[in-house]
Amino acid sequence: MDRIYLCLAHMSGNEQRYIQEAFDTNWVVPLGPNVDAFERNLETFVNENGSLDKKVVALSAGTAAIHLGLIMLGVGKGDEVICQSFTFAASANPIIYQGATPVFVDSEPDTYNMDPQLLEEAIKDRIKKTGKKPKAIIPVYLYGMPAKIDEIMEVARHYEIPVLEDAAEGFGSRYNGQTCGTFGDFGVMSFNGNKMITTSGGGALICPTEEAKKRVMFYATQAREPFPYYQHEKIGYNYRMSNICAGIGRGQMTVADEHVKHHQWVHEQYVRQLGDIEGLVVHSAPEAKMDPNYWLTTVRFEDAKHTINDELLPFVDKLNAANIETRPLWKPMHLQPVYKDAPAYTNGVSERLFSCGLCLPSGPYVGEREIDYITRNIVENL
Repeated sequence: MDRIYLCLAHMSGNEQRYIQEAFDTNWVVPLGPNVDAFERNLETFVNENGSLDKKVVALSAGTAAIHLGLIMLGVGKGDEVICQSFTFAASANPIIYQGATPVFVDSEPDTYNMDPQLLEEAIKDRIKKTGKKPKAIIPVYLYGMPAKIDEIMEVARHYEIPVLEDAAEGFGSRYNGQTCGTFGDFGVMSFNGNKMITTSGGGALICPTEEAKKRVMFYATQAREPFPYYQHEKIGYNYRMSNICAGIGRGQMTVADEHVKHHQWVHEQYVRQLGDIEGLVVHSAPEAKMDPNYWLTTVRFEDAKHTINDELLPFVDKLNAANIETRPLWKPMHLQPVYKDAPAYTNGVSERLFSCGLCLPSGPYVGEREIDYITRNIVENL
C-alpha cells in the first residue's frame, strides 16, 4: 500500500484556469480580481442560509487572521485573552504578538472544545485577580467539531467580552445550521495545504460589517493612509493574499461542498468498522445540532495501555511502518514550555485526550480500500 497521509490537498481541475488568468493579465501580486472573487465566494459560503451578511477578507494565513482579529478587538499590551488550551499554537501565538497574555481554558469531554463552565470560572477569577475582565475569548473548532458555541456566546455576552472564533479547522462545519465562524464578532478560516480547501497557504477573517472589512484590509496592507504619497500613522502588516493563491482558492470553492461530504463519509466508514471495538472510541458529534466537517477523524483509547507515555507512540510507529500516517492529538497549550507561566484553568480533559488520542487519515485520497487497510492494521496492532 502506498503511503496514506492524513490529509492531502485535492485539486478540482479548475484552479489552473484562474491562475492562468492572473498570469495573462499580469496580476501576480497581492490583491487583484481573483482575490475579490474568492472573497465573494467565501461570503456566499458563510452566509448560505440568507440570514447573515458577513464580510470576508482573504489573507496570507489563518494566523494572520487571528492577529488582525485581535487588533480589531483592541487587544494590546497588558491585556489578557482567554484561549482554548487544546489547540494548535497558532491560536495563541498572536496574543503574544500584541503584548497581551493568554489565559488558557480547558475542554469539555463531549466536543473536546472550550468548556463553557470553566470559561466562566476563569473570567470570574481573572476579574478578581486583575481587577479587569479579559479583552477577548478565542474558542476553537478542533478537528472540525463544533464547540458548544451557544453556551460560550451566552457567557461572553453576560460579561460583554467579544469572541474571535478560530474556525481554521472548521471550514464547512455548522451548528444549528449556521456556519462555524459566524457566531462571534470575528471568525478565522485557514486554507493551509492540509485543510478542507487550500490556497497553498492562506486564510481569511470573517467580519461583521463592510466597515470592519475595510479596516481589516487597511491593517493588512501596511496601514497605508489615503494620501498621494506613503504615509503611515499606525503599524500595519503585509498580510494580504496573493492573486495567484486566490486563483487556487476560486478553483477549490467549486468542490468545497464535495470535499466536506467526503470527509464526513470517511468518518462514517471509520465508525462502521471501528465503532464496536471495545476500548476504542471514534469521536463523533455529541448532539444532533452539531454538523462537523470531520476534517480529521480522531479516535481515543479508553484503556491505560495506550498512552502517549507508554504504548501509544509504539502503536503509531507500527502504523507508520505500514505506510499509515497518524498523529497524536494536539498537546495542550498549558503544557507547552513556551507557555509554562501563562494562567491556565484546567480540568484534565485535554491532557487525557492528548495522552490517548490519534488523528486518522481523512483526506480526499482516502477511499474504501484505504479505510479497510487502515482499520485492519489498527485492529491487528491493538
